[in-house]
Amino acid sequence: MGSPTTKSSHPSSLLRHHLRSILLVAVTFILTHLLDRISTGRFPSYWCPFAARNNGTPESIRFGGDDEPRFWMRDGSGLDLRVYVYDEDEIEGLRGLLYGRDGRISAESCVKGQWGTQVKIHRMFLRSRFRVRRKEEADLFFVPTYVKCVRMLGGLTDREIDKTFIKVLNQMPYFRRSGGRDHVFVFPSGAGAHLFKSWSTYLNRPIFLTPEGDRTEKKNTSAFSTWKDIIIPGNVDDQMTSGAPFVQPLPLSRRKHLANYLGRAQGKIGRLQLIELAKKYPEKLECPELKFSGPDKLGRKEYFEHLRNSKFCLAPRGESSWTLRFYESFFVECVPVLLSDQVELPFQDGIDYSQISIKWPSTHTGPKLLDYLESIPDEMIEKLIEHGRRVRCLFVYAQESQACSAINGIFWELQKRIRRFHQSSETFWLHNGSVVNRDLVPFSDWKPPMLG
Repeated sequence: MGSPTTKSSHPSSLLRHHLRSILLVAVTFILTHLLDRISTGRFPSYWCPFAARNNGTPESIRFGGDDEPRFWMRDGSGLDLRVYVYDEDEIEGLRGLLYGRDGRISAESCVKGQWGTQVKIHRMFLRSRFRVRRKEEADLFFVPTYVKCVRMLGGLTDREIDKTFIKVLNQMPYFRRSGGRDHVFVFPSGAGAHLFKSWSTYLNRPIFLTPEGDRTEKKNTSAFSTWKDIIIPGNVDDQMTSGAPFVQPLPLSRRKHLANYLGRAQGKIGRLQLIELAKKYPEKLECPELKFSGPDKLGRKEYFEHLRNSKFCLAPRGESSWTLRFYESFFVECVPVLLSDQVELPFQDGIDYSQISIKWPSTHTGPKLLDYLESIPDEMIEKLIEHGRRVRCLFVYAQESQACSAINGIFWELQKRIRRFHQSSETFWLHNGSVVNRDLVPFSDWKPPMLG
């Protein structure tokens, strides 16, 4: 008579037993984690990565078929962040970074033009429903400066900018608490944080909002870091992004040129190549000699009227890798063609740029480029334009109450950078959770200026 076989020793029974045990552990972990989050009222960014509508489905842009682009129209309904905005009179020296040494530069004089994002973003943070008035409640801290505009208008010299920045930073206990990791700065031009000469010493950890992702052509190192910084759209003229733009797109059949490049040469190889190419193929490529000063200066309306007269708008790099022309192209419904190999684009986790634009190797700027563009049928061009028409709202600095806007895109990116714990080389913590400095002074007693 053989040995009896118990139920638990059967291989299939053992497998079922193990699976039930694993399932029980997994369910217990998930429920415990969920209850913990409900009790605190806060959820991590991975729990609700996209804005949910009333039916629980994220609001997305869908075109159907195989040509459906992979990006999301996000609003702020799933956001959970708290931002403190430093007041201009709160810190000695901050007004200088906003209005110059004499305070004579106004915000209105800085809000227009290519670098107007420094003012627009500041104003939107001031009005935002995510703004808090107490530093103790904040996840992030916004530091307003108009330093690019101030420098361009003669309000501060490079040396004064450097000295004033250091003075301001030495008066921020919360900046020192985290090493600046939870502080946000806007650098709206191709120079990026290099406007502050000592950025690598004093501003190597904060979050930068900037249209520029590469500056290595002129500098030994780039101030942009993909793990902490956020690429933002350039500042397109408000008269083109409003509900009734002052220049309307033309039907493809009425456009005179295959492609255009509207800009100065600036001694840049890529731009010079396009100017020479236009001389050889004037019927395909428009590249007029534009005047940006004097009696024959090209007006903004005339500029956009030129831009809309081609199927493709070429966007080579200039002083730096980013170009405002890329964003302007969407508002005249001209397909942008990037000729800037190192360019970084905004909101890449939400926008599939291959559905709305073309990026061509700058090393092949020549007849091959024109032949390629000419081979694209109008039906495909129309699809690219249609997809761009649906996503361009993410390049508009509209109020956060609008479901699709650049500021909501920025808020989504900022939420991913929130840290629940703050530390730096200057912070230490004790068994009771209190934070102290190297001399064991409690954080609440840190007094500016803090040197070193």
